[in-house]
Amino acid sequence: MNNELAYQYEQYKTANPKVRIRDAAKELGVTEAELVAVGPNNIRLRPAFEALLNEIPRLGYVMALTRNDYAVHERKGIYTEAHFTDKIGLVVNPEIDLRLFLFSWHSIFAVQEGDRKSIQFFAKNGEAIHKIYLTERSDFTAFAAILEKYQLLDTDQPIILSTDAQVLEASEDSQQEVDVAAFQKDWLALEDTHHFFAMLKKHKVERTKAMEIAPPGHSKAIAVEQLKAVLHQVSEKGIDIMVFIGNKGCIQIHSGKMEKLVQTGPWFNVLDSEFNMHLREDHIAATWLVRKPTVDGIVSSLEVFDATGELIVQFFGKRKPGIPESEDWRGVLTLLDA
Repeated sequence: MNNELAYQYEQYKTANPKVRIRDAAKELGVTEAELVAVGPNNIRLRPAFEALLNEIPRLGYVMALTRNDYAVHERKGIYTEAHFTDKIGLVVNPEIDLRLFLFSWHSIFAVQEGDRKSIQFFAKNGEAIHKIYLTERSDFTAFAAILEKYQLLDTDQPIILSTDAQVLEASEDSQQEVDVAAFQKDWLALEDTHHFFAMLKKHKVERTKAMEIAPPGHSKAIAVEQLKAVLHQVSEKGIDIMVFIGNKGCIQIHSGKMEKLVQTGPWFNVLDSEFNMHLREDHIAATWLVRKPTVDGIVSSLEVFDATGELIVQFFGKRKPGIPESEDWRGVLTLLDA
């Protein structure tokens, strides 16, 4: 253990008792994984990601947390079996809905913060990917058994492998002139929203640039206040939507209603019993209404970006393949067409 860092962290927490570990890590010039590693009650686990994820259903009712710099997604429920194809995995049920990308996953810790117990997954650069918190309804005996089974005995294994795992350098290709006509033609020919990323890659177009050169009528820049107005309408009308928040290693999805909306300083929050969202609106650089063709008709989304062009959060109307977009969702989006 890094005793000096452990001492610094304890001193920092004493002076800043309400600080989140992610923010403390930035202030101390280290990564979140390094601070977790010096926690006296924390246990490092073997990085058997697929096997361990398929033990999580034993825990019963838990809270899943996935975040990026400016948005947090918290969803309570019960995990079901994770299915993997190479390093890409899915956990899919009405409560816990995840897309997992194991390329950057590196370490796992069982964490105890006061009375809170969790299993936390970290990337090669020490940033948190996904966290699973026990609730009062969880199986604590199963939690103890998982820790005993997966505890890492070789504690000398490095916690950080790369300091820039999430930094994408602009390539020469990204600076090349885009064939806008060809790009728009491919956009209009889309048959599935899941093909959108492949289209961007084909044309070497960043997502925010794509919004700017989309076919007429298929993207529109909107203000943060307009975004919030739509979400308030969603809440008031009881419309089922989908909320996607993620990072390089995990995307977490909520499908359902958003009922209790609360503004707390710069944070725009959803504070429902099963789903919480925290969106840091003062770091939103761009928000777009986006329309993509599919075999089921147009699918509309609200997409929110930070100053670096990274996606913070996406909102869709709740739907499944083979089912057209809900008219209720389309109806509230007409607020943005004026």
